Amino acid sequence: MATSSFARTVVILIISGVLAIASSSDTQGSTTNDVQRVPQNFLLGASASSYQIEGAWNEDGKGLNVCDQWTHQYRDKIYNHSNGDVACDFYHKYKEDVQTLKNIGVDFFRFSLSWSRILPNGYSNVINHDGLKFYKDLIDELIANDIEPFVTLYHWDHPNVFEDMGGWTNELMVEWISEYARVVFKELGPKVKYFTPINEPTILCNLGYGSDLLSPGKKLNGTGPLQCIHNTLKAHARIYHIYDKEFRKEQNGQIGPNIPCNGLFAKTTEDVAAVDTYFQFSCGIIAAPIFSKTGDYPEIVKNHMAENSRLEGFSKSILPEFSPEWVQYIKGTADFFGLNHYTSNLVEIVPRVAGEEWYDYSGVKTSVDPSWPSAGSKWLKVVPSGFRQVLNQITTEYDHPPIYIMENGVSDNDGNINDYKRISYLHSYMDEMLSAIYKDGCNIKGYSVWSLLDSFEWSRGYSEKFGMVQVNFMDPNRTRTPKSSSTWYKNVIKTREILRIQNSIISNLSVVYI
Repeated sequence: MATSSFARTVVILIISGVLAIASSSDTQGSTTNDVQRVPQNFLLGASASSYQIEGAWNEDGKGLNVCDQWTHQYRDKIYNHSNGDVACDFYHKYKEDVQTLKNIGVDFFRFSLSWSRILPNGYSNVINHDGLKFYKDLIDELIANDIEPFVTLYHWDHPNVFEDMGGWTNELMVEWISEYARVVFKELGPKVKYFTPINEPTILCNLGYGSDLLSPGKKLNGTGPLQCIHNTLKAHARIYHIYDKEFRKEQNGQIGPNIPCNGLFAKTTEDVAAVDTYFQFSCGIIAAPIFSKTGDYPEIVKNHMAENSRLEGFSKSILPEFSPEWVQYIKGTADFFGLNHYTSNLVEIVPRVAGEEWYDYSGVKTSVDPSWPSAGSKWLKVVPSGFRQVLNQITTEYDHPPIYIMENGVSDNDGNINDYKRISYLHSYMDEMLSAIYKDGCNIKGYSVWSLLDSFEWSRGYSEKFGMVQVNFMDPNRTRTPKSSSTWYKNVIKTREILRIQNSIISNLSVVYI
């Protein structure tokens, strides 16, 4: 009875936006038993991506991109046959959304550019100045409101003409996206200090070229996704070197990759080795060529792939090989580690007989703990401790790189204004992040909530909602309504504090009240 009464008090605190307020005599510090403070100069932001929010798919000279083509041609693959033709209509409503960001108080807004809006035929010989003007106006609006633009060059929506030529399985994509990047750096770079070239290469490659869950929806089995990964790493490096040699001295910005990494826990004490093995296959396959001291793919990935390929009858490994020159060219191409993190997995070694193939190449099977709370997306379980675990693994593996969390958030299916589950998730994950900073020494520089707005979620359409702001997709005006989580986040930013004593109580609220 007492617990229930106290929980109701916490709900009132959440709604009123004062959850993070707490007094303490520790004036120096970072943390007490009750409070974790956000470090000085630490950046707090919100995120979104071009295709998921912009709309205006065929306006003002924009060309056709692969997401337009996929959603129009394969409507049956998408929940309710929806698409991003209008989406949140951010293209026309960006000033309203910037004011929302200002009201929340964020330090930065991480968004992506539409390649085909800037270069409608994909190539740099034809520049759409109306498309460039949109992004220049957006950046100016952000800066005028003291919000730092964090720009992702590419979030899965390349011009469709290049997909007709093989997309990311074609090594020419390295040259095509590099020319696009050069245009962006020249035109937008003077006012942008943070760039990421390619969002989540492993998700793009595994789902876009190994399944029909993401554009372009090609089921190319193992070889297609691996060739895609290989080419995105080359493209990342080429873009980094273009910035480094041609623009850095004048613009003085930073550039780093955007890598998705789950938290990992051994299912049993016999499975401890599975954590590192699966990390190398899921996160290290992108991170190691850039951040490791030796460069190149992790040895365990190369060895397992080569052995499986031989057993499958291939003459050589289906994992493409980098030349020594490419290994050196890719190594070190980062000023920071951009991390996208949502959830965690249990991992276990699958027993193997010598001479037989490795299970799923890695030899590791993933699962989830049935006690982990669910979210609106089937793949997303709420496991705050996994956030701290992967931050520590990245820190240890790659010698304390600066880390910016570019995406962290949780979905629901109703888009309820009183989104207590989202508050619970963000609160508990941020608490673990601050523990990783203060207790473990992780060099984390910034954190961004995915996402500012409810938006188009690929094959799930608009059925899964990640936003701190509700968007009414049935209304032609796409009316926005801030949710309770935006008020909570506003207060965290204002006070620069997280109350540690509320974690278990808030988690219970999501069960009791949602």
